[in-house]
Amino acid sequence: MVAPSVLETPEQDAERNAFIELDPTGFFVRHPPKPHELSTFITPEDKLFQTIHMGAAVVDHKAWTLVIDGLVQRPFALSLELLKQLPSRTVTSVHECFGSPLKPATSALWRVGNVQWTGVPLNALLELARPLPQAQYVWSEGLDRGAFATIEADRYQKDLPRDKAFRDEVLVAYELNGKRLTKHQGAPVRLVVPGWLGTNSTKWLCKLSLQSSRAPSPFTTVFYNVRESGSGKMRPVWRTDINSMIVHPAPDAMVPAELHYEGWAWAESDVNAVVLSIDGGQSWSDAAVSARVQYSWQKFTGTLKLRLGINTLTARATSVDGTTQPLAGSRNHCHSVTFTATNHT
Repeated sequence: MVAPSVLETPEQDAERNAFIELDPTGFFVRHPPKPHELSTFITPEDKLFQTIHMGAAVVDHKAWTLVIDGLVQRPFALSLELLKQLPSRTVTSVHECFGSPLKPATSALWRVGNVQWTGVPLNALLELARPLPQAQYVWSEGLDRGAFATIEADRYQKDLPRDKAFRDEVLVAYELNGKRLTKHQGAPVRLVVPGWLGTNSTKWLCKLSLQSSRAPSPFTTVFYNVRESGSGKMRPVWRTDINSMIVHPAPDAMVPAELHYEGWAWAESDVNAVVLSIDGGQSWSDAAVSARVQYSWQKFTGTLKLRLGINTLTARATSVDGTTQPLAGSRNHCHSVTFTATNHT
């Protein structure tokens, strides 16, 4: 790892000097293609969704620094050039948007992709700073600022519990699918938290601060919390829920009566079962599920004999921890596709 003598002592808020402007300003979403167009294992950047809350930060890469401070023995700052000299790792991971924090999470988006991130493991940087025992959360800050849903914020700020932050898969990333991050994907550097929803992967990253409690940002206290069914308690939007989508056949397609289907399933943990139904959930057939590659989505395939005419195919996934997709009424409810079976091929 890097010698401590080449690390700079951070100055108060100096990391924010790399910000130039927001372009565009305000909330922005680039929706991904429909599920049947996401057929490749690795999702190209031009098919990957984008969610921007307050505007896309234009950053001076030469002036950019990453500060690590808070409850540590050795706070420091490092440049982009120095960051890229550190040992890197490439992680294949599902990247999924939670959806709007302004309304109940009752509709499924399938705003998702599977990509390869390259960067420096977060735990290597945190270990250089020598965290104190009372440091239980890592706050991450982006260079974007402005208003979201009428609430002003001088920075996008999220937090990670210490046990997640120190896992090997969490990266301070500067490449997506082998190419430098684009502005809209958080250039020059973003946090990447595989297994957790995209809201936790802070873009335009400039600061990591170890603290004893959760961050006070509106993006942790107001937005991105959901009420648990049963207990009624609010919990933060952290882990990725069990989910799946059908990529073949496409909606309204004409297919042979002996149908070969394909799709993707994913969760924070491995998916160990996917079942398919063509009778509205009265009966289910097992699909073959491929092994997981790091933190990727998993392919499921199979063959079903259909009745001629209009059919609806529904997929339902289960993870190794026993969690199964709900049939309806949730952001991760089962995906269904309607199409026509014919004798003609």
